[in-house]
Amino acid sequence: MNTENKEIRTANIPPIFIVSGGAGASGLQVLHTILVQFPEIQVPVVTVAHVRQLEQIEDVVSRAETTEGTIVHTMVDEHLRNYLNRLAADRNIPTIDLMGDLISRLTKVLGQKPIGRPGLYRQLNKAYFERVSAIEYAMTHDDGKNPQDWQMAEIVLVGISRVGKTPLSMYLSVLGWKTANVPLIMGLTSPPELFEIDHRRVIGLTIEPGQIISHRRQRQRRIGPPGPSKYTDPLTIYEEVENAKKIFRKGGFSIIDVTDKPIETSAEQIITLITQRFKIKSHR
Repeated sequence: MNTENKEIRTANIPPIFIVSGGAGASGLQVLHTILVQFPEIQVPVVTVAHVRQLEQIEDVVSRAETTEGTIVHTMVDEHLRNYLNRLAADRNIPTIDLMGDLISRLTKVLGQKPIGRPGLYRQLNKAYFERVSAIEYAMTHDDGKNPQDWQMAEIVLVGISRVGKTPLSMYLSVLGWKTANVPLIMGLTSPPELFEIDHRRVIGLTIEPGQIISHRRQRQRRIGPPGPSKYTDPLTIYEEVENAKKIFRKGGFSIIDVTDKPIETSAEQIITLITQRFKIKSHR
């Protein structure tokens, strides 16, 4: 009975419209901070970003009127902000202005008019947001996940188990590079998406079999039963390394030997390759 009531209530919650001259991230963050206080209710949230014209404001106000929604906005352009507040008030639409009062107060206290440029904070902190985006990308594209998005990667690392793909991809992401990593598993067909990527962005990682054996034995001691297995068998590992090289050659991928190299050295080699090939500056 209670569950049914909650579902009906959830289904009939009016939407909240986040209206912004920029991407709407600030308003969305504030709203989500508040909505977590109401965990049993799913509130529809609609982001209306990059609002620059009066027509856009008229459209969102009409949508809010039709759906009995609420408008939450972070408009820094004074003309657009005032127009939105006035139009919403005329139509009795609940409106929460997250910027207006603070901007007015600072204008009075500082004795200076604001620039009124939307998205300025994000522009000034572009490198930070790019780095956060790269880290999020690396985490969601670790170990072959989400192959449909590999085309978005700046770097794709490929190699067998314990070659160091994950730590290297995370290190590169901290430097601002969107990096995916793809495992090669003996006996399984390589994912076809791997060969649809620009081959210049794909880096094959190879390593001396003896070092792989050492890495895998350490891992086996931590999480697996002791004793011989194909995972640590020298002949099997040698075959895996050679098979990986064949795949690298098939795809026309560059090969980086990571044997006895610190992550920083391998990363520097990869970054140098990518920046030279695509004539771009390093994110560092």
